[in-house]
Amino acid sequence: MVTQHDQNRRAQKPILVGIADKSPLMCTALRTLLGEDGRFQVACICKNAEEFLQKVGAVAMDVAISGWIIPPGDARFMLDQLQARTDAPRVVVYSGIESESAPAHVLAHGGAAFVSKNEDPGYLLDTVAEVARGRMVFPYLDVRGINANPLAALTKRELEVLSSLAAGRTNKEIAARKGVSTNTVKYHIRNLFEKLGVNNRGQAIALYLKS
Repeated sequence: MVTQHDQNRRAQKPILVGIADKSPLMCTALRTLLGEDGRFQVACICKNAEEFLQKVGAVAMDVAISGWIIPPGDARFMLDQLQARTDAPRVVVYSGIESESAPAHVLAHGGAAFVSKNEDPGYLLDTVAEVARGRMVFPYLDVRGINANPLAALTKRELEVLSSLAAGRTNKEIAARKGVSTNTVKYHIRNLFEKLGVNNRGQAIALYLKS
């Protein structure tokens, strides 16, 4: 017997979910998991952050599920790039990493949720639904250390430039992607060097990866 609740659920517009994970097996598993739940529809599947960022805007997405380790680095690079975009989906980072700092990094870089792979898969699905409704879902975090992060002093644009440097992009490539001049990129780099107390991009990238 089909209940009124079931009828209402079917009538609701599905939540469009993008998947970004370096593992083909995980992408397949997530696609199957989402496909078996009528609340969701898989919008795209990407194997790295660059591919995913290209899809944003071209493919409608409400929420994205991303691994923590996602080439060219970790999820911070993708989150930093998404923060400046009005068409960006909310991001749920789904990871088996046991570092207690990872959820804090996801929160600090604009993610909407962090779910451990140790959780039941149903918890991930419910989290995606909650995030689609505008909520944030995180395990307990000691947020006192977030503002102590040296990167907290950077502006959104400076953080984007730094994450692009960490991804190996040149000043010219960054300028082309951002639609600005190379002099503007150099200006942001000088400012972030000063704020971070470093002298070159190698030191800045090392601090970014460590913090």
